[in-house]
Amino acid sequence: MRTTRTAALVLAFALPVAAHAEFRSVGEAAAILYDAPSVKATKLYVAGRNLPVEVIASDGAWVKVRDPFGGLSWIEGKALVPRRTVFVNAPVADVRQRPEVTAPLAFQAQAGVVLELLEPGQTGWARVRHADGATGYVRIGALWGL
Repeated sequence: MRTTRTAALVLAFALPVAAHAEFRSVGEAAAILYDAPSVKATKLYVAGRNLPVEVIASDGAWVKVRDPFGGLSWIEGKALVPRRTVFVNAPVADVRQRPEVTAPLAFQAQAGVVLELLEPGQTGWARVRHADGATGYVRIGALWGL
């Protein structure tokens, strides 16, 4: 009985933290991601500009992040910007003119496309902007980074 109560308390406190994840984006220049917080660490890959990442921890000038593919790595904090972007993780995301399934299509975004987040999705939709300037609303289930 005590174990069940303890587990319930742990979940009660852990869920709100998970629900408020911190996301940032790689800045205008591509950035190297490392396996440890040092430029002498192993380089894992180069993240393209505007790629959204989830902040896991900070260690001085370094930030441990999770990328849209689930990988964990370290990036220099100065390479991140607070401007929010999202990553399309559905095969094709329909971006609508209004936050309604029946609204006219504004455009479609393929998997892997990065969109600027204009308004977070509070009603199941997020307002986004494509790099070409087109804007619209997309279902949040088609996105990573919220």
